[in-house]
Amino acid sequence: MIIQVDNLSKAYGNVKAVKGISFAVREGSLFSFLGTNGAGKSTTINILTTLLAKTSGKAAVGGFDVVKDAQKVRNLIGVVFQDNVLDPILTVRENLTVRGSLYGLSGVKLKNAVENAVKIAGVSEFATRPYGKLSGGQRRRTDIARALVHTPRLLFLDEPTTGLDPKTRRDMWLMIRDLQKNSGMTVFLTTHYMEEAAESDDIVVIHKGEVKAHGTPLELKMEYCSDLLKMTLDNGDYIERKLEKTTDALSIIDGYRNRIANVEIINGTLDDVFLNLTEGLEHVD
Repeated sequence: MIIQVDNLSKAYGNVKAVKGISFAVREGSLFSFLGTNGAGKSTTINILTTLLAKTSGKAAVGGFDVVKDAQKVRNLIGVVFQDNVLDPILTVRENLTVRGSLYGLSGVKLKNAVENAVKIAGVSEFATRPYGKLSGGQRRRTDIARALVHTPRLLFLDEPTTGLDPKTRRDMWLMIRDLQKNSGMTVFLTTHYMEEAAESDDIVVIHKGEVKAHGTPLELKMEYCSDLLKMTLDNGDYIERKLEKTTDALSIIDGYRNRIANVEIINGTLDDVFLNLTEGLEHVD
């Protein structure tokens, strides 16, 4: 496991933002961390990336304790924050060069690292343009390139496609998935778009500082939501049934076989899972 979290807690005075959570992330996987605003996502990520001190519990990244071995953790991770952190006046390539130098790279090694990040993130077409002159999608690609300069084993992406138009979001997502598959890099993703999380190998849902569910997309859908069978009969009657599993529809349909005018099965989604786990609960910011 590249990330191991055991009974991790964080309190701000009397407010407990994270309440003894535990989970693990497999190396080379695409892992999604889902939760409403104020659920504890950012607090957890800030602890894992050594930006915030924990109150209690344990957290290790790449086998290194996030407190005792903070610098070693920083050397093996890349982070793409929600907010832009690059210099708007410098060009894309200049920003990447500055970033690489902070990791001790210089000369040919630095130049090669920058060009490699430019290629992987697909920013070569605008690498000589100032960061401040780029579109939203181009900035996000550049942010990812910045995080890749030192070839991290683990990439944290905190809502990387928020605010982007649908086409740019799709292109960004394809790039992220290709990066993860082709390089074997572990990707730790937070997102508000459930269709993005559906591509994950593993998902944790956190709410009010507690882990509410952990599993593959299929496992979560099977446990926390239902398929829905809708039928219209030839006399106009309408029938709607929740299904514990999709194959339960077969016996119901068979019972009306000669009377069915229309039939539809709607599969449960991760949106349903997320709402069933969090809807109606008080949010804590």
